[in-house]
Parts: sequence; structure tokens; C-alpha cells
Amino acid sequence: MTETEKDRTEGGTGVDTGEAKTDLRSEARVSFEELAQTGRPVEERFARRVRINLPRRSNAKLGALLERVNDDDDLYGLWIAANANAMERLGMTDHGPVHVKIVMNIALKMLRLLVDRGIEPSVIRNYKMAAEDAEVVVAMASLLHDIGMSIHRADHESYSLFLADAKLRALLPVVYDARQAAIVRSEILHAIISHRSGGAPLTVEAGVVRIADALDMAEGRSRIPFEQGSQSIHSISAAAIESITIAPGADKAVRISVRMTNSAGVFQLDRLFREKLQGSGLESHFELEASIEGETEKRLIRTFRV
Repeated sequence: MTETEKDRTEGGTGVDTGEAKTDLRSEARVSFEELAQTGRPVEERFARRVRINLPRRSNAKLGALLERVNDDDDLYGLWIAANANAMERLGMTDHGPVHVKIVMNIALKMLRLLVDRGIEPSVIRNYKMAAEDAEVVVAMASLLHDIGMSIHRADHESYSLFLADAKLRALLPVVYDARQAAIVRSEILHAIISHRSGGAPLTVEAGVVRIADALDMAEGRSRIPFEQGSQSIHSISAAAIESITIAPGADKAVRISVRMTNSAGVFQLDRLFREKLQGSGLESHFELEASIEGETEKRLIRTFRV
């Protein structure tokens, strides 16, 4: 088992938001074999439960919500079912609790970098709420954006909306009164639907979630379909992504550095990341640089047959 696989199995913490840089490879968490393994009993899946950790910088509202999230068996069951559809039945990448935990931490990291550069979250601009409320929107949208996969892959973003709506009506009153909860719930649902292909975010928070979803492509997640034998350009290019680092940019708020083992990874960045970034409303605040590790490229395939 590689160090990356070991980290995934142990359910490692997320982004260390107290540091200037974040190496997302250290956040990958469950062995490739375990993620793709089918036929495991419900009790066994719950026994290996992934805990959702609150990144550094205190946020009392978000902390209280995450306590409830970690105790919510119904929500965890939806994450398990989403991953069964994605990985075990469709041979896709991880869409379960590991994925949403990573997306949440990436999104919070990016939101905080944006705020540090003076970019105002939409809940502040429109409703005079606080940065902590923007973090609640980003975190909860990240955690709930793929639960519709528990129903079906096709149009899963729409299915996520009605499942998330019911979940948010139960969770948000823990920290918000009825009036505030209605606003926050609407902002979260907007961020969820905006992560779909061709989505058009109208808020900073929704744009952040859209981009963060595309950035869970480091080795621990992207190699799974490839290791199972898929040899499409999508699986090959994804397998070429070694790690992703998020840091403050020199000229822009967020700098994303991607290390690749093979130049095929450029396809992944061009087709997936570019599509998510364009139309996010945050294009002018992000910069991306990709590089290939070492002097020679890693061989990903020996033969290709049609």
C-alpha cells in the first residue's frame, strides 16, 4: 500500500488552512481496492466511517453543523449509496464521503484565500451576513452536491437538490433562525445546482464549489478507473495527475499548481478544470500552472486496442 493509499484508508484530515500552501496529495484517503470493492455489508461500510473535520480557523456555526453531519446515519447512507452507483456499478471515480470531504476542504481553502484578497462573498454583499456564513454555504454545498448520485448518475445534480433541501431543513435550524435558514438554504442549493456541466453560478460561493469539485483529481482519486483497466483518454489523462497544491498567488488570489507524471494530464486540465472555471465568475482570481515531474515521462500504457 502506498503512502497515498494509506492516507485514504485512515480518513486523513483535510486542508490545513493555517498554512500558505496546501498539498492535496496528503488529503487523499481510502485504498483504491476498498473504494471499488463491491458486495460489502452495510455494517462494514459504516464501520469504516469517514469523519468530516473542521479545517483550522474557528467557525462556531460550521463546527456545530459538522457535529450533526458526523452523527447523521441517513446522510452517510446516501454517500455510501452514491459511491455504490458511481464506482461499483458505473466504474467512475469516487463520489462518496471521501470525495465530498476533499471538495469541502479545497473549497474552504479557496474561499478564505479569496476573502483574504478582498473578494466579498455574496451572502455579505447581498444580505450583510458574515464570512462565517459564506463558509457554511460553501461547506454544506460541498458535502451535499453529489448525494443525488444515490439515485442516478443522469441529472444527479437535480436529484441532489431535493435530497439536500430536506437535509438542510433539519440541520440549519441548529444555528439559524427560520428567516436566516431560508436564505442560507437557498444559497446552498444554488451552489449545488451550479456545479453541473454548463452551470452558471451567480454567487462567489457557488463558483468556489464548482471549481473545488473539479480539483479533486489528484492521484488518490483519479487513478481508480485506470487501475481497473479503463484506457480512455479520460482515465489515462486523470492517471497522469500526481498532486495539486493550492496557495496564494502573486498577482491573483489563488494559485493552483499541478504536478503531472505525463503530459497526457493536460487533457484533464483543459477539459475538466477549464470547463468548471469558465463561467464560474471567478476566472480573474485564479491562476494555474502545470509541470511534469522528472526529466522523463512515466509510461502509462504499453498497448492500446480498439
